[in-house]
Amino acid sequence: MLTTIQTSFTDTRANDLAWALDREPLPSLATLDLELRGGRIQLRVLGASHQVFVDRSEGTCSETVACMPGSSTPLPLGVSKRLGNLAYEFAARVESLSAGSFAGRAQELLALVAEHPHGLAGVFPGDPHAFTALLAQCGDGQIQWRTWHAYPQERRLVATRTRISPEPHGT
Repeated sequence: MLTTIQTSFTDTRANDLAWALDREPLPSLATLDLELRGGRIQLRVLGASHQVFVDRSEGTCSETVACMPGSSTPLPLGVSKRLGNLAYEFAARVESLSAGSFAGRAQELLALVAEHPHGLAGVFPGDPHAFTALLAQCGDGQIQWRTWHAYPQERRLVATRTRISPEPHGT
């Protein structure tokens, strides 16, 4: 699902993003609720940020990647945690691209997410390459999602990948 967001960026630079688990819901500009084989998931666009809420029989989890005043947890390259009966894995990378490469990559990602039944993308006014996009998938007992936060003024793209799965018994 592709939507035009009727507000400007709340995060202005890729370096402003921080990461947090289990935060309360923040005001959402676009939301997509999904029922997947592994459980329920809610994808939320929050300006140039995102929140994802997962509800499985093994437990719940929320992930926030946003500009969070007072947060002391910058965007990590990787996290692996046990959350009750769930295994949580997160990875992030920041890509710096040329102007042409950025525009092409932005168009490719928006097309991928807009046409996917489990995708949500919010495009911001003023630049067709300013967006936040999320894409959820499930399989092998796992729920996974990928996100992209585009900063055309910097020609930077922040990409994240997260996987939640039941914690194996006996660990």
